[in-house]
Amino acid sequence: MAFSRPVIGVNLDFVPASKHHGAFCRLGAGYFDKIYEAEGLPIALPPIPREEAVETMLDRLDGLVLAGGLDLDPKRQNLPSHSAVVPMSPRREDFDFLLLRLAMKRRLPILGIGVGMQQINVARGGTLHLHLPEDMPKALPHFDPSGGPHRHIVLLEPDTRLHEIYGGGELRVNSCHHQAIKKLGQGLRVSAKAPDEVVEAIEVDDEDWFCVGVQWHPQAETALALDMQLFRAFIEAITGVAPKALRMAA
Repeated sequence: MAFSRPVIGVNLDFVPASKHHGAFCRLGAGYFDKIYEAEGLPIALPPIPREEAVETMLDRLDGLVLAGGLDLDPKRQNLPSHSAVVPMSPRREDFDFLLLRLAMKRRLPILGIGVGMQQINVARGGTLHLHLPEDMPKALPHFDPSGGPHRHIVLLEPDTRLHEIYGGGELRVNSCHHQAIKKLGQGLRVSAKAPDEVVEAIEVDDEDWFCVGVQWHPQAETALALDMQLFRAFIEAITGVAPKALRMAA
């Protein structure tokens, strides 16, 4: 017996060259570890923002995970900058949105994490708050300024895919973001909020397409064991088979 693992592409963070090092890409190990544990086969996608290259990548994928990272550049959304914003490299942002646009056109299963959730929203015409709590004075802390681990409660919305995955009710998640969804993108619905009304998860309003974004980081070492259910549900949406039962004859 051998596993038949669906191929899951993961985008990479691009670090431009500096006087101390050449340009390179990076990805937290949790992404490929959790995908593999859920019985997917993770494949790194180099940020080549050329449509032909991206289409060729997508031809070989069964699903896509959008990794977390630095902030989206507000200037690209016709928004003023902010001193707290640390934009990702233009090369990554160009590639990510091209990748996302073409993947959505194919209705490829997508899981967005951290800024990956925000990218799903912006790709659908949504907008972002640039900095919490400045843009939402009643917002609770969503990150630790010292860089340490931070957790808060999220409330799962009933009758959503995420509610089904996690079992409903409250969920305690890790949190390290200072931006959040302001205007919800077209065809999306909110599937989780923090008690202060900050949107913490979204999904497409289409039962036949797994396209989910979460603001927390289920791949991180600070994630709960329950977060593995999100990766397993993602793989099951691709294969139609629960991961532990994903088998076929050699």
